[in-house]
Amino acid sequence: MPDFHVDPYKVEGVVDYEQFAKNSGLKLIDSELEARLRKYAGELPFLIRRRIFYAHRELDWILDQYEKGNKFYIYTGRAPSEEMHIGHLLPFVMAKWLQERFQAEVYIQIPDEEKFLAKEGYTLEGIRSVAMDNILDIIAMGFKPKLTKIFFDTDYAKTMYRQAVRVAKHITFSTVKDAFGFGNDANIGKIFYTSMQAVPAFMKSVEAGHNVPCLIPLAIDQDVHFRIARDVIGKLGHYKPAIIHTKFLPGLNGDSKMSSSIGDNAIYLTDSEEEVARKIGGALTGQQATAALQRKLGGNPDRCVVCQYYNYFFEPDDNKLKAIFDAERGGTMLAGEHKAHLAETINKYLNKHRAKRAKAAEKLDSFMLRD
Repeated sequence: MPDFHVDPYKVEGVVDYEQFAKNSGLKLIDSELEARLRKYAGELPFLIRRRIFYAHRELDWILDQYEKGNKFYIYTGRAPSEEMHIGHLLPFVMAKWLQERFQAEVYIQIPDEEKFLAKEGYTLEGIRSVAMDNILDIIAMGFKPKLTKIFFDTDYAKTMYRQAVRVAKHITFSTVKDAFGFGNDANIGKIFYTSMQAVPAFMKSVEAGHNVPCLIPLAIDQDVHFRIARDVIGKLGHYKPAIIHTKFLPGLNGDSKMSSSIGDNAIYLTDSEEEVARKIGGALTGQQATAALQRKLGGNPDRCVVCQYYNYFFEPDDNKLKAIFDAERGGTMLAGEHKAHLAETINKYLNKHRAKRAKAAEKLDSFMLRD
């Protein structure tokens, strides 16, 4: 049995990503699939080159469909409960790249009921307020209004519910209990939620009147919803969605997943320059206990959060990334300098993001999908 646990409601232990893929029936992205993706996209995003997005369900089938002239659309989402941190952005970075390279429509679900149903202490009104801020952060990433549709579950319920009940009829309570570990005390809204999350994976097909391939970029903790949904969607006569899976951005303390539930373990998009510098100053590195030992023995970039943040997000140039890793490994970069440079890099990114976010409200209506 693995000594880690991953589901939509908790992540525990040190995640073994290859083991997760094996246990979940995922395929690892290989060089052959990379070559096919490069052929049609013209290049590979660094998130795939570096195996941050590392596994898939039927990405090869999506490319088969594209080769036949059947354009696919993208579906991803954000379950709002708090302000967004940089780890939340990874699926959106991939979705935006796919939109740019394949001129794909992107459907972004905002399930404003999910956290209300799943956790205590939330109100629908409070979640709605947070969600609006999250949406501005998503728009600020540069999605194309004409190719992007963002919708709240509660605002688009008239359309979605009709399809969700078709899904729900094929999902038993025992299936949901086994998949999520729910007990008999789980509320029925929480039990039903997978049916709502499934709908955008075939919604374009319903709208178009014929099957349209769908690709879902998501973090691995969401895969269980679609392990259930894919079989049902096939029974309804629609294409099963393909999925591409990302690893988690590590927490500042070295945890497998950046999480807001542990003190200063996350960098939020709203963090000030001083907060970023302070948080990065406390981040785990792969360096030796003293500067002298680091110069002599070098460090381990694979366990260094600073190096991994460059790897996952903040250094798309592979040659520059190699130089950062070599400096850590060779002992020529000490922790203080290393952290200061990363804090500066993150702050530049966040300042640009916030400038774009300030203008996002002007575009909001052009993105929103409502009944």
